[in-house]
Amino acid sequence: MKFANSPLLSSLLPTWRARFVLLVLLTAFASLVARALYLQGVNNDFLQQKGESRYSRVIELSATRGRIVDRHGDVLAVSTPVKSVWAIPEDARLTPAQVRSLARLLEMEPREVSRRLAADSDFVFLKRQIAPHVAEKVAALNLPGIHQQREYRRYYPAGEVTAHMLGFTGVDENGQEGIELAFDSRLAGKPGGRRVIKDRLGRIVEDVESVRKPQDGQDITLALDSKIQYLAYTHLKQAIVEHKAKAGGIVVLDAKSGEVLALANLPTYNPNNRGRLSGAQLRNRALTDTFEPGSTMKPFTVALALEKGRYRFDSQIQTAPGRLTIGAATIHDAHPHGLLTVAEVVQKSSNVGVAKIAADLAPEEMWQMFDTLGFGTPPKLGFPGEAGGRLRPYKTWRPIEQATMSYGHGISVSLMQLARAYLVFARDGDLIPLSLIKLDTPPLAGRRVFSGQTAREVRVMLEMAVQPGGTAPKAQVPGYRVAGKTGTAHKLEGGRYSNQYVSSFVGFAPASDPRLIVAVMIDEPSAGRYYGGEVAAPVFSRVMAGALRALGVPPDTPLAPVQVARQNAAREVPAVPESM
Repeated sequence: MKFANSPLLSSLLPTWRARFVLLVLLTAFASLVARALYLQGVNNDFLQQKGESRYSRVIELSATRGRIVDRHGDVLAVSTPVKSVWAIPEDARLTPAQVRSLARLLEMEPREVSRRLAADSDFVFLKRQIAPHVAEKVAALNLPGIHQQREYRRYYPAGEVTAHMLGFTGVDENGQEGIELAFDSRLAGKPGGRRVIKDRLGRIVEDVESVRKPQDGQDITLALDSKIQYLAYTHLKQAIVEHKAKAGGIVVLDAKSGEVLALANLPTYNPNNRGRLSGAQLRNRALTDTFEPGSTMKPFTVALALEKGRYRFDSQIQTAPGRLTIGAATIHDAHPHGLLTVAEVVQKSSNVGVAKIAADLAPEEMWQMFDTLGFGTPPKLGFPGEAGGRLRPYKTWRPIEQATMSYGHGISVSLMQLARAYLVFARDGDLIPLSLIKLDTPPLAGRRVFSGQTAREVRVMLEMAVQPGGTAPKAQVPGYRVAGKTGTAHKLEGGRYSNQYVSSFVGFAPASDPRLIVAVMIDEPSAGRYYGGEVAAPVFSRVMAGALRALGVPPDTPLAPVQVARQNAAREVPAVPESM
């Protein structure tokens, strides 16, 4: 039987089945028509969005980071426009010669350029923050898939002079150290955005609209004075070289307002070129490093004894034979002095004398004074890495420990803490907070630590310390009355005192109406001299003299030729060594 005559072909399908298939097809077709009408006529946002995603882009508009200026408006940090070179690897089909030309301009290895162009991504940076003239040469190559975008790079006009105060930013202009980090939220601003149309090669062919406007960062006006900062840095560097020291730091404060007018450390670095940096260069020693302050602490112990009424300015103390045994330990003076008044104990820097004074004070009283002065807690300047130092609870003090803390051993402080504490003597007994930012209205009064009478009496003692017969005649400044105290302390290494020293001096001027406080620290002087009066005091003198002149502070003592000759002679004659 032929296939055409098969009875299967002659049988008819049920009518409902054909109608059902036809209905399904018509329903599907109607759904497609309805969906098309809905997307293209009623709600076309979906297709519009998908279409725009092929050619529309929102590019970021960088916000300009705020400037950092000194108290006189001189620029210390500013953002300058630069270009960054980027690529679309899929489109960047470069010949070996083109790769070599590009690598030469970008100061990169050709292999590194080729490796980045082979990346499995739609976007890759080749080199960021290149100079404008280099960017022009790269653009002139007219290479496919190679593009540029505008960015900003931070520039520091003063370089290493202000490095530790300002810090620096990263490649994305985020604060990394110093003021840049401490005030990053205020300086940074907020980037904006703009919608553009690009072709497949990434070129902008139409500027469509602004999505959001960039908000530039705020400018920061520091309390720092650029002239005083330069003086401080220059003379500190000179002393480091002269005494072959490991490191050093200096702080200059305005005694009237608590503003930080200068802060410098060595070793330092150039924030504009940070190719080879070490931890030693980055450390802001004046704030992050602590040391035993030595004899610079003696005035505080004496002030407390005067305040409590245990001693008077002219009370006499027997320091002979120049040593004092407490338990199993013996305290020594550099030279025996015999009978001294309290004022002379400070002037001669007698360990024995101040230890005997401390013996008449309760440990809790001394601890409370140190705590009120800010020792043991960070200065709260908002600066990254501020150290609080070491101040142990008074309940654990042994008699020998109380005695050694009275002259600056067994306690550690930062240079900034020490400088701030001396405000109590420069301000008639009150302590005000410090400020890195220029203040519109200086504080009128602070926290009372000592009475005005006590502060003035100690100020006279500190004046005696820089006169002939004291430990720091080299701290004198022609035309100005100066008050201050030297410090020389063995360094504590591995739990034991070594033969290395930290030399320091803290003082203020004019003593009749203090305007400036200068604190100097020299770490490990190794050229033969190590006493604070010989190493740190001359730095104080030079910086103080220049700073007072820069501020136009009138002299408070006649400047006679005889006085100049005496000061020159004092620089030649060694000071009375302070006891350590």
